[in-house]
Amino acid sequence: MKNEKAPSSANAEKLTSAASGWTMISLAIFLLIAGVLLIVSSIVRHVPLYGILAIPTILSAIFVASGVFTLQPNTSAVLILFGSYKGTVRESGFLWRNPLMVKKKVSLRARNLNGDKLKVNDMRGNPIEIAAVVVWKVDDTAQASFDVDNYEHYVSVQSESAVRHLASSYAYDQGEGEELTLRSSADAVNLALQEELQERLAKAGVQIEEARLTHLAYAPEIAQVMLRRQQAEAIVAARSKIVQGAVGMVDMALKELDEHNVVDLDSERKATMVSNLLVVLCGDQEVHPVVNTGTLYT
Repeated sequence: MKNEKAPSSANAEKLTSAASGWTMISLAIFLLIAGVLLIVSSIVRHVPLYGILAIPTILSAIFVASGVFTLQPNTSAVLILFGSYKGTVRESGFLWRNPLMVKKKVSLRARNLNGDKLKVNDMRGNPIEIAAVVVWKVDDTAQASFDVDNYEHYVSVQSESAVRHLASSYAYDQGEGEELTLRSSADAVNLALQEELQERLAKAGVQIEEARLTHLAYAPEIAQVMLRRQQAEAIVAARSKIVQGAVGMVDMALKELDEHNVVDLDSERKATMVSNLLVVLCGDQEVHPVVNTGTLYT
């Protein structure tokens, strides 16, 4: 589906057709043979007029032959006559148009732009490294040819600018609540990058097929610090899970003992049991049991 044309554009693609190159090259060969025959007749029959007529005939053959050109599949030709845009030919094959027209070929194939690794600051000011790959193609040949100076360079520059803007609009990770981050919200971030690129490149007649981050990491100078922070956060999260599980197990144990009347525990004994169970369940190292031959009160 074609992208919407930028409203500020003064140019829009106009499709046009071209004549068969085989027909016109045949005409050029016929004119060339006719010119040669006129020269021969002028020499053999001593008729100077034939020689004079041979000159424009041969020049016409050369003129017609110079108008042929070829287009491969997914290639177009932008036609320009004396500085005026006359249309775009998209059909492939051996074709012919007015030899006075400049035929600027523009590829319609999908292309990859593998962006360089950029060092930027995220939304929270942390230096990060980021890179993206962009799949794009020319959608409007008139805009690509006349609305920007060099559409390939334009795509490269705008892609880098969009990636930098994207990085500064999101935090690297550890968002608050439902906040989107570069690390944890890859699909949403890639979609945002694609939409921003499409908006930026619409004036160049370029359609973005896909945009995706290929590299994302903290800058080397803070990578070790951020790694330790992530490890600490992971340890805290794991400890939280362990404590929640241990509390549940202790609660279940006390309820089971109470329901089955296994032992009658007063508040002090329950507190001691809870303490011992939590030490066993939450400890990092293996716990060695100690046999208590006395009581809590002696």
